Amino acid sequence: MIELKEVSTIEKRIIHHVKGKQKGATIVFFAGIHGNEQAGVEALKNILPKLNKEDISGQIYGVYGNTKAIQQNKRYLTEDLNRMWTSKQLEALKTKTDLTNEECEQKSIYNFISQLLTDAKEPIYFIDFHTTSSKTLPFITINDALINRKFSKAFPVPIVLGIEEYLDGPLLSYLNKKGYVSLGFESGQHTDQQAVKNCESFIYLACHISEILKNSSTTVMEHFYKLKKASDSKTDIYEVIYKYHIQEQEIFKMKADFKSFQSIKKGVLLATSNNKPIYAPSSNELFMPLYQESGNDGFFIIKRIPHFFLKLSSILRHLRADSLLTLLPGIKWHNKSQGVLRANLKVTRFMAKSIFHLFGYRNKQEDETHLLLYNRERVSKRDMYKDLPWYKS
Repeated sequence: MIELKEVSTIEKRIIHHVKGKQKGATIVFFAGIHGNEQAGVEALKNILPKLNKEDISGQIYGVYGNTKAIQQNKRYLTEDLNRMWTSKQLEALKTKTDLTNEECEQKSIYNFISQLLTDAKEPIYFIDFHTTSSKTLPFITINDALINRKFSKAFPVPIVLGIEEYLDGPLLSYLNKKGYVSLGFESGQHTDQQAVKNCESFIYLACHISEILKNSSTTVMEHFYKLKKASDSKTDIYEVIYKYHIQEQEIFKMKADFKSFQSIKKGVLLATSNNKPIYAPSSNELFMPLYQESGNDGFFIIKRIPHFFLKLSSILRHLRADSLLTLLPGIKWHNKSQGVLRANLKVTRFMAKSIFHLFGYRNKQEDETHLLLYNRERVSKRDMYKDLPWYKS
């Protein structure tokens, strides 16, 4: 368990801050948003103090997530800090005085982000470190914007899109609404020391790819091949197609020895709910099966996205062809400047999700009759990144 002092100010929330002598981008690594996921905290403490300021153009932040939960090695104390970043929650936080532990943590992180983004002119990158309760290859999760795809493809690990459709209020979704490159890195199983090493490699690579860390080509290649080996050279892009949600008071138990990216057949026994069997709904790959008491995400199912589909979606988004969707009956703009469509469920239930995904839209249920469809492309700050080597490649 990692020890740290009481965190009440922005300064105390910082694990380490490295500021180079030259101007450049800013990269922010969050670690411990879930307090029992401490590999990222350890890795940042190991790596950031060793970096030479002479090799830095811009600045690097390592930031604590749920500090008190980290101290107690718990996912959270009162509520999940990585499910609270909704507009409604943040608005309520402005006037609320009697705060829970996680609300105090959220307010501090929110203040840090707001201060950082004030008058920001150089590129900014946000990376959120996590681990899983099951065995897994290291992988990246992103909200599906092209800037996220392009940056993520520079790393030799698999990428998973679309998990935001199945989660309410993760930190990364909030940051994506701001338009910056934002991704999650799941480095391995909670207590596996390899998860720390994977985070260390990711730190070096992220700082190099963003052009913050200079004069490090030999070291960077070493870390590139370490991550490539850890991920079994798997670099496919997947999307989430199913989530098993655990209800309150439900007794959920995953069957032993499943792991992320494991191929499964439809109908195989995966878990039990109140001693009743839960079978795989399709033949694809299992993702993040739950082997801990806290959390309500029992397991996910993912499938690989064909390269053709990825290429076509990129072309359509560059053309902003999503405006064509409003020609369909029952679909109109809810907020065009923020890239939000409102769709009548009577219409959209007959349309494949993949059509909306092609144009960059992910949906959230608004009420019993309508969906809100969010497009990250219309809010992404593409001009901030478009001339960088990782984007042009």
